[in-house]
Amino acid sequence: MNKKRLRKLRIKSAAFLAPSFLGVMLFFILPFIVIGFYSVVDNPISKEFVGLDNFKMLVQNGAFKTAVHNTVMFSVLAVPLAVVLSLLLAIVLEAKLPFRSQFRTFFLSPMMVPVASIVLIWQVLFSYNGVVNAFIGVFGAEKIDWLKSKYSIIVVVILFLWKNLGYNMILFMAALASIPKDILEVARLESATPLQTFFRIKIRYLSSTILFVTIMSLISSFKIFREVYQLTTDHPHDAIYLLQHFMNNKFKQLDYQTLSAAAILLSLVMIVIIGILFITENHFGKDVEG
Repeated sequence: MNKKRLRKLRIKSAAFLAPSFLGVMLFFILPFIVIGFYSVVDNPISKEFVGLDNFKMLVQNGAFKTAVHNTVMFSVLAVPLAVVLSLLLAIVLEAKLPFRSQFRTFFLSPMMVPVASIVLIWQVLFSYNGVVNAFIGVFGAEKIDWLKSKYSIIVVVILFLWKNLGYNMILFMAALASIPKDILEVARLESATPLQTFFRIKIRYLSSTILFVTIMSLISSFKIFREVYQLTTDHPHDAIYLLQHFMNNKFKQLDYQTLSAAAILLSLVMIVIIGILFITENHFGKDVEG
């Protein structure tokens, strides 16, 4: 009787899981297999196996090197800033300041603004005759064509932070609220300073949230292409020519083998980075979980 019931439960579980499994197979696993195939053939028509030649040509491509450099630089700048600043904002808001709700609303408002409107705001601010140049002109500084200069990466980083700080801040506020109050009370009775409490207690309880926010910010940093594309179209200034620009242009040229090789390399790099983040979080958070 128990075996029959167990068999029925397994069949029901498999039936419930089947749609999700088929969806993952159809939209994730099979496309990845196709991309892997395209990355080792000369083109989708003749389909002649060329081994790693596509990868060799890719890493020697000047546009690819520029795109990788810019993408790495942007992620190195934007992701740590997004994590640290949102954590600081969450700590500030935890202190019961006046106008706390209005302050929180200000940082959450970018989540409700359409991308096209955000781009329009940034064009008004950072165009050659925009608000920022008008402001610095008051102090006698020369105008800068922000989106067509080496400073364009700073403009994009500011845009990324403005868009993502609110969401990250809410996650950290929820994590801070979940820290056991009795542990914080013990630390206070033991005369621990606020800095000691933060680094020895709060950071350990926040480790899983920091990991999640870092991963989400890293993913968002790759999605910034949408805004950059609307600001600058296909071929922006060299400082903000990102991997997504390279891949988008290869797609338009129907260069599927180069595009697939770039996608495979990007996937491997992301797997390594996320793996390192998980190992780090496990190291610092294992005593909390225990």
